[in-house]
Amino acid sequence: QVQLVESGGGLVQAGGSLRLSCAASGSTFRFNTMGWYRQAPGKQRELVASISRSDSTNYADSAKGRFTISRGNVVNTVYLQMNSLKPEDTAVYYCNAKGFLPGGGYDYWGQGTQVTVSS
Repeated sequence: QVQLVESGGGLVQAGGSLRLSCAASGSTFRFNTMGWYRQAPGKQRELVASISRSDSTNYADSAKGRFTISRGNVVNTVYLQMNSLKPEDTAVYYCNAKGFLPGGGYDYWGQGTQVTVSS
């Protein structure tokens, strides 16, 4: 059974930085795409950043220039470096892994880690 475990969330002042980590267990293959999503209270879950198997990255407009997604040296790990944090970045951040195998698609989610940015 595949599990994604996030860490690195917490409370930070506006302008500060946090680095989120996501590590997978139980997988026997390299994920096609890994990404970070977030969900603020009363809002829909939204994509923050994603990275493909070829290390091509995609960012939400709100994350461009401030956040950086990267894969770790250990397979199926991904990081999100968040700089210049703003109160509006406050949300639960979720790690995601998705793609396709010969037997069908997969879409895995972590349990989420809270990020709170104080003004």
